[in-house]
Amino acid sequence: MFSPLHIADQSVRRARRLWANYGIFWLGAVLVGLVSVAYAKAIDLGFELFRGIVSHAFWLPIVITPLGAALAIWLTRRFFRGAEGSGIPQVIATLEDGRLSSSLLSLRIMVGKIVVSFLGILCGFTIGREGPTVQIGASLMYAMRRGYRRSSKHIERQLALAGAAAGLAAAFNTPLAGVVFAIEELTRSFVARNSGTLITAIIFSGVVALGLQGNYLYFGRIQAIGQFHLALVPVVIAASVISGVAGGAFCWVLLNIPRWMPARLVDIRQAQPVWFAFLCGIAIALIGLVSGGTTFGSGYAEARGLLETHQALSPFYAVLKFCALIASYLSGIPGGIFAPSLAIGAGLGNVMSLVTSAIPLPSLAALCMVGYLAAVTQSPITSFVIVMEMIDGHEMVLPLMAVALLSSQVSKALTPSFYHTLAHRFRASVPRPAA
Repeated sequence: MFSPLHIADQSVRRARRLWANYGIFWLGAVLVGLVSVAYAKAIDLGFELFRGIVSHAFWLPIVITPLGAALAIWLTRRFFRGAEGSGIPQVIATLEDGRLSSSLLSLRIMVGKIVVSFLGILCGFTIGREGPTVQIGASLMYAMRRGYRRSSKHIERQLALAGAAAGLAAAFNTPLAGVVFAIEELTRSFVARNSGTLITAIIFSGVVALGLQGNYLYFGRIQAIGQFHLALVPVVIAASVISGVAGGAFCWVLLNIPRWMPARLVDIRQAQPVWFAFLCGIAIALIGLVSGGTTFGSGYAEARGLLETHQALSPFYAVLKFCALIASYLSGIPGGIFAPSLAIGAGLGNVMSLVTSAIPLPSLAALCMVGYLAAVTQSPITSFVIVMEMIDGHEMVLPLMAVALLSSQVSKALTPSFYHTLAHRFRASVPRPAA
């Protein structure tokens, strides 16, 4: 017979094994959910503060946006290198080359992403929080590797991948999109042994997000097309081509900067990034003033207003938002492009509604949203699932899927993958630690 001490010892050992195998991972997923919710609330607060400041004097962005841009880039360059941009290319780069993880995924990067992107939204930059949440989730989960007695490259990769997927799912409240995003965009392959890890992380972070924010639809419910018929095919094709060309143009502009930007500005961007960010801030402020303030921030309010209340936007909104997002990304400030891209897509749908009434405005906006996002990311399934889950658009499954697939193909004809091209550049530029 076993003594009570022996039984207790066996129980302790079993508990330690369970903790090592599952507990660390579960704790990390819960933390991703908590941090994602806190980050979302911080970004919302930052933009509300910006709107409150601007309400006192419409011209204030001319002052605070350039100064905030300069400070943000100085902080990023000085303390948080690797946190610039959306964060998704960095995650892809580390998944392709684990030696980059210490440079692009860390608690320092996570803090920098949160602090500097908050500063950016506080100053009216056209940035989103969804892409940064991917890098935040990956960084946080990657840090959990220290809880394992014997970590490995496989464990570290699993943690980063699961954290990234959980971050996206928590950011949009779209659990299925998190799984699809990890398969289609981050790894571009399906490995059966990854599936349980991904789903578990998304469940834990999603439960936390739901518990703190409730079960909500990101953009609310929309007026669906109704019964789809062949007369709508030309509209679907037009939405695909327009959003595909626009999204492809966006990627081309950011991937081929020296081919269109004056040489003097290219030199300033490389040699004096703080001053270049200051100039970008001036451009963002001027665009915001011309648009009546609608281009500041992520564009969530404008897109939701169009989808839920049929609140039409200016015909120039999509173009102005496009330019503001270009300027924001060129500055190098940490910030994502998911939400602004959805807003640009909604603006394109708004323009199309001026020439056709075959589809209700909210449905047309949803089609262009999924089309533009698919064109920018060149991940049609992820884009389709994100938009479908965000707007409760199950009645529009076929047209949403068709637009996502067609627009991504149009974009691919114009430019290579945006995220993977940037990931390749990160791999080429970031020094690798000695093996």
